[in-house]
Amino acid sequence: MAIPKKITHRVKKLRETIEYHRDLYHTKDAPKISDEAYDSLFRELEELEEEYPELKRNNTPTERVGGEPLKEFVKMTHVVRQWSYDDVFDSLSLKKWDEKVRNFIAKAGLSHEQVEYCCELKIDGLKIILTYEKGVLVRAATRGDGTVGEDVTQNVKTITSVPLILSQPVSLIAVGEAWIAHSELEKINTERVATGEPVYANTRNLAAGTLRQLDPKLVSKRNLKAFVYDIERYSGDMPETQSEELALLKRLGFEINPHVGVFDSLPGVEKYYQQWSKKKETLDYGLDGIVIKINARKIQEALGYTGKSPRWGVAYKFPAVQVTTVVEDIVFQIGRTGVITPVAHLRPVTVAGSTVSRATLHNEDEIKRLDVRIGDTVILQKAGDVIPDIVEVVTDLRTGKEKKFVWPKTVALCGGDGTIERVPGQAAWRCVNKNSFEQHKRKMYHFVSKHAFNIDKMGPKIIDVLLRENLITDFADIFTLKKGDLLQLPRFAEKSVDNILASVEKSRKVTLARFIIGLSILNVGEETAIDLAQHVGTIEKLKNITIEELERVEGVGPIVAQSVCDFFHDKNNLKIIHDLLKQVTIQASSFKIQASVIKGKTFVLTGTLQTMTRDEAKEKIRMLGGDISSSVSKETDYVVAGENPGSKKENAERLGVPVLGEDTFVKMVNSM
Repeated sequence: MAIPKKITHRVKKLRETIEYHRDLYHTKDAPKISDEAYDSLFRELEELEEEYPELKRNNTPTERVGGEPLKEFVKMTHVVRQWSYDDVFDSLSLKKWDEKVRNFIAKAGLSHEQVEYCCELKIDGLKIILTYEKGVLVRAATRGDGTVGEDVTQNVKTITSVPLILSQPVSLIAVGEAWIAHSELEKINTERVATGEPVYANTRNLAAGTLRQLDPKLVSKRNLKAFVYDIERYSGDMPETQSEELALLKRLGFEINPHVGVFDSLPGVEKYYQQWSKKKETLDYGLDGIVIKINARKIQEALGYTGKSPRWGVAYKFPAVQVTTVVEDIVFQIGRTGVITPVAHLRPVTVAGSTVSRATLHNEDEIKRLDVRIGDTVILQKAGDVIPDIVEVVTDLRTGKEKKFVWPKTVALCGGDGTIERVPGQAAWRCVNKNSFEQHKRKMYHFVSKHAFNIDKMGPKIIDVLLRENLITDFADIFTLKKGDLLQLPRFAEKSVDNILASVEKSRKVTLARFIIGLSILNVGEETAIDLAQHVGTIEKLKNITIEELERVEGVGPIVAQSVCDFFHDKNNLKIIHDLLKQVTIQASSFKIQASVIKGKTFVLTGTLQTMTRDEAKEKIRMLGGDISSSVSKETDYVVAGENPGSKKENAERLGVPVLGEDTFVKMVNSM
């Protein structure tokens, strides 16, 4: 069979591009793309040469590289709360962490002249907590939420690197990371493909999935391993340093990771980080960074903890994962307010353990900035838990057949004649027709969402079915559904139907703020809805409010005021509200603002809080007279940073906005 010309041309261009970037990296020390993007191109060439061996050449770049099953897991409360480390992603953030540490050391009256850093590899596995009594393993648990985990003792006993009896009859609680080798992943995935089972995306998923198997016999076949790195409770005398603690663990019979470094300066830490950032692929286990700890236990104890993490340690994460893939198409998605979002359909590719086939292109301006075209090879990046983003086009691989994307004048999904318009003062476009099915569907999704009516058992897939079967056409119809209506639908079992209807019933009582949020009023988000609810008190007053009065509401400007007035002057919208009020009750608000130093201050919340939900934190701030914002600016007074805070924390530090850890925030709101 003849090899398609486009394949031949792709292989040729890949070789040229790889060799070009190899030369930049090795000879000129001036790389233009990341190692990961380079590796992704390299892998594609390998795959094509394997599929079409006739195309392989002697000078190709690829030639350069020579018990009994359990019924369920029992929940258990940890004796010692399980903390997680704060993350840094660059040397500047690491330096800021070090400055904070040294300031704390100075306040504690300790000398910081001889501060040492113990650096360990951050294994990408699953945290396990091991409890020994008089030298015997009695319990093993997962981290869970940090306070409550699951008892996985029988499964952990199958891990040969975890001693069942220590070399000394001591009692202790040790912490480690269960992991599984890349080679084991390949073997297991090969077996699963043969039996038609879904494969595991990465070694971490496999380790987690294995440790939570109810049959220990299956676990024992999967060759789990573990590195132990910390002692949280100990019946003997604790070592004076982290490095000595690791030595003790080894003497007791634990396997510790051998690649530990102790340094007396940040340059030494940075060198260690860079070394393992490059060498991580040589190991048979996954790494996602390094962990840096103040070596001296005396200093660790003086520094203590924030609400979620130790002050004396930090995780220095490796650069964002990057891969290359091809843009196969660019399509539109219509939001509930009619805003049009371009979405790139990608050749499926695995990035950070997840298979990705789509990425948002945000708006017309972003497409122009990237100059992304259909058929382009692009660099896709994922940092932390952020949705993958197209960061660059590999223009060297263009063949001339790529199609430049032209922003259309009409979009069929908008319904009617499909006319679209650019939102004044913004990069966004929206549908002129406000009643398209696509937009209506998105409004229904939003209506049942967490921040609106919070009908938690009725997600988008169920909404799609109900709309398709004509069981609902508008918000009020959700509350008229009967059990018989749902049981006739395919794959709707009695228990799930009962759960849906119970969730619907629970949402019949709603606050005015949630009622307003659920209506999908243009330009009215969660905070504005709360401001409006506090100002007007009833939906009747809101229906009759004037633009002038709306503009006097704090947080409401002319654009929002006009949107609200337009909405309540629309007869269709008034009918929707009338029908909805026949089914639901708006609860009187018991919300009272208390006098406090927080009053008038603007807060931005980021990351996951451990002691309360995000909504609970917002309510506390509002009760004390504070305001909530979704983005950080110079007008922000405080950023509250929980676990995995992301870019908002970085923006705050760049703008000089105070960042509060969870413990400080909790003390602030509870002291009022």
